[in-house]
Parts: sequence; C-alpha cells; structure tokens
Amino acid sequence: MSSYASDKTKILVVEDDIYMQTILNEFLGTLFEVQICINGMDALAVLQNGNLPDLVISDLNVPQLNGMELIAQIKASDFFNSIPIMILSGEESSEMRIKCLNAGADDYVVKPFNPRELEARIRVILRRMGKY
Repeated sequence: MSSYASDKTKILVVEDDIYMQTILNEFLGTLFEVQICINGMDALAVLQNGNLPDLVISDLNVPQLNGMELIAQIKASDFFNSIPIMILSGEESSEMRIKCLNAGADDYVVKPFNPRELEARIRVILRRMGKY
C-alpha cells in the first residue's frame, strides 16, 4: 500500500475487478490522486495506517469486507466517519441503493457509468465537504 504523496484530492478506490480498476485509475488518475485496494480489509488497513482519503469509492461485491461492511466500519469509527463514501456497483435495485444510503453512503452510482457523470458526482460530494 502506498500512501498519498501529493496535494491533489485523494480518492481511495475499493474494487477487485482488474478491468474496472484500470478504467477508474486511468480516468480518475488524471484528476485526483487515486489509491486502489482490491478488498475491504486492505482499504480499512490503509485508513488505520493514517492514509486518509478525501473520498472512498467502493464496489459492493469485494472480498474479505464487502461494501456494506466497509460503510459500517467507516461510519462506526470516530476517526473515519467524516470520510464520504460513494458506492459504485452493478447492483441496480432501488432497495440496495436505499440500504447503502441509509447505512451512510453519500452516493450510489450504477455500473456501467458515464465517467463524466462520475466526476460530477465526486465533485458534488467534495463541494459539500468543503474540499473543492
């Protein structure tokens, strides 16, 4: 795990699909400083090591600690609960979106997604947080 090295807005992406990792890294990497974890436990370890991102983007279906469990862990922590979370998932059901938002996610984007819309949604969250 590398820590963040620049003054750019920092985004922690939790995604186990290599294709999606590549897309997110190539697109978001031109705009933000991106760190990718392949599972929820690795993401939690990054946070616990003091590498705090400005935003977490997580798939729901990642190994070891899934997206819902990651939301719960982040929101239960006094140190991490202010970090906004965006869920990026292939799960389209309204019920799952509501469940994630009620659990503490700040947004929910369904795959496949328009990269420009994803960027706009990220910027909305960052504006609300006073980071953009």
